[in-house]
Amino acid sequence: MTNVVSLPTSSSRSGKPSQIAFDRKELSAILNVYGQMVSQGEWKDYAMDFLKNKAVFSIYRKASEHALYRIEKVPALSKKQGQFAVIAPGGLVLKRGHDLKTVLRVFDKQRFKVTP
Repeated sequence: MTNVVSLPTSSSRSGKPSQIAFDRKELSAILNVYGQMVSQGEWKDYAMDFLKNKAVFSIYRKASEHALYRIEKVPALSKKQGQFAVIAPGGLVLKRGHDLKTVLRVFDKQRFKVTP
């Protein structure tokens, strides 16, 4: 018996994915930022959700709290505002764009903030 779970990636008729996911490069960029913030003690936990219309990477300070930030990939917006977004609690969109690395730069200001 194996612990590997195979998830369906495409529907039989339309050829469209039955769920949206982050690809390897996207997940690597997200986990790079996440790892840096964890090493600074800012973030403690994360969750990933793969839905029919979007993929969500949620970031938590503690596992029992609400998400501090959500990084979303919504391919339906790829030709409009951009498929990637960083969303704060309450639904405030901090940054949206076509390039994930550019969108993730919203965390640079927090990563290098100077405290007196």
